[in-house]
Formats: sequence, C-alpha cells, structure tokens
Amino acid sequence: MKAVRYHRYGDSDVLTYEEADRPVPGAGQVLVKVAGTSFNPVDVAIRAGYLQQVFPLVFPHVPGIDVAGTVAELGPDVTGWSAGDAVVAFLPMNAPGAAADYVLAPSEALAAAPRTVDLADAAALPATALTASQALFEHAGLRAGQTVLINGAGGAVGGYAVQLAKRAGATVTATASARSADRVRAYGADQIIDYTVTPVTQAAGGRFDVVLNLVTTSAEETAGLVDLVSDGGVLVSTTTPAPEDAARGVRTVRVFARSDAAQLAELVARVDAGELRIDVADRRPLADLADVHAQAVTGKLAGKTVITV
Repeated sequence: MKAVRYHRYGDSDVLTYEEADRPVPGAGQVLVKVAGTSFNPVDVAIRAGYLQQVFPLVFPHVPGIDVAGTVAELGPDVTGWSAGDAVVAFLPMNAPGAAADYVLAPSEALAAAPRTVDLADAAALPATALTASQALFEHAGLRAGQTVLINGAGGAVGGYAVQLAKRAGATVTATASARSADRVRAYGADQIIDYTVTPVTQAAGGRFDVVLNLVTTSAEETAGLVDLVSDGGVLVSTTTPAPEDAARGVRTVRVFARSDAAQLAELVARVDAGELRIDVADRRPLADLADVHAQAVTGKLAGKTVITV
C-alpha cells in the first residue's frame, strides 16, 4: 500500500510518500480502508519531536490522527462492525496513523460516519470537534445563558466551538480575522472581534463566564485573557497554560483531547441532523502531505485541510 511516513524526527522534508506493508488487525482492532485523514497542528509538533516524551514514536511512523473510511477487515473478537461499514475515529496519538491506504483502529474508537457529507470530508470531524466539545462542556461546564469568548474561532476547533456553544444557548463572542469573519458569523457568533485590528483584551468590552483560548499566546496575553474571565469563571486553553486567579475564584484548565467514540457518535448525529457543520477549506491528495506540513509552519493554511486517499 501507499503511505506517508517519516523515519526520524525533523522538518516537513522527512515525510516520504512510499510503499509500506498493509497492516493486519490484531485482537480488538479493525482494518480501515482510508478515504480521508486530516491535518492537525499537533501533527507538526509530534513530527518535530517536541512531544516525544509524551507521545514516543516507533519509526517509521505514519501520521494522521483522524480517519474516515470503510471497514476492510476485523481482528479477532471484534463485534458490532462489518466489512464495508463507513466509520470515523480519533486514533491514538502515537500509533501508526491514517496517512495511508489502510490503517488499524481500535474497535472501541470507531463511530459510524456521517451519512450527509462526503466520507473523506468526515475526517475533518473527530479530533477537532471532540476537542471543542470536551473543552466547553467537560472542562468549562458551559450551560445555557452563559457568556463565552472563543479566542481563535477562525480555526477548525474554533468553528466547532462556536457552533456547539451557540446550540447550547450561550452568548458567543469570537475572535476572527476578516478572512474568516463571515464563516464564523454563519456559525452563530453573536459578536466578532477582529484581533488584527484591536487586541481582544482591549476590544472585549466586558468579562465572560467562560474563555476558550485556542491561540498560542505570550505570558502577557495569557494574563490578559484571565482578566477577561468573570469572578468564579473558567479559562480553558488548548495551547498556552494560564495562571489561576484564586482571589477572584477564576479556574484555568489546559485541555488535551481524548478519543471518545460515544461523544463522537453524538457529534456525527448532530452533523446528520443539520445542527453541526463540517467545513473543509482544502482537499489535498496523500502525496501532498509534506507540502501541507510545510505550509502549516509558514502560517499559509486557513481552515481545515482534508487529505484524500
């Protein structure tokens, strides 16, 4: 089969489009014929070796933590799935990934794929939507009637976060550049702050029950975001850790998303019900993955890129 692999940590040029052995499913595993995977910023950090203490790799490594495809073969003792079933999953962070013709997935990570979108495009859902959902509801405890600031709403996680927060009955303020403002507004944001014109800490105009930070921020910027949290509120960050403000009862949490098939199935149901939109900014063939990684480092990627296989 064809796969994109790297044999050592390094820059995007370590990614090689090459022949690899087709994997064989073991106990509890499902072999998935890949229709699509997607690019996630964490892929760069893992490839560069920045996370090797947390997610050590066995080389050669295939990247791609999102998968959408069809069941090709079941491992021993796997039940509930049949060959030909369309599935999606958030794969283990350091296991061989989905940038290949076939990938092994733990059976407990799989959910039925959305029926209302192209199967390859469904690869834009798992990791980013689960990150948004877990950040807002598990860690922040967001509920109807609250106010939320989503810093970095123009990105893939931010887009899902705006939609989920609005559906939950929150009042949503989002930061976005002019390039993504219309899309974020269509997601349901009540107010949009163009951070390229005015820093969010100056333009917010008040405090929020929940602040979700999806942007890498300096120590000063992070402290400014904490100041935007109402007394007793929470700041959740997927990037820079933030100091708590105990005097005001402000709690801070750094989020690392986990694979959860039940939650993923709920998100799929929302997609099929028309309550959650999957937006794909670009579709690139598997052979272009190294170029996608290179573009990401230079900041040229906008929105979610799906890698079709």
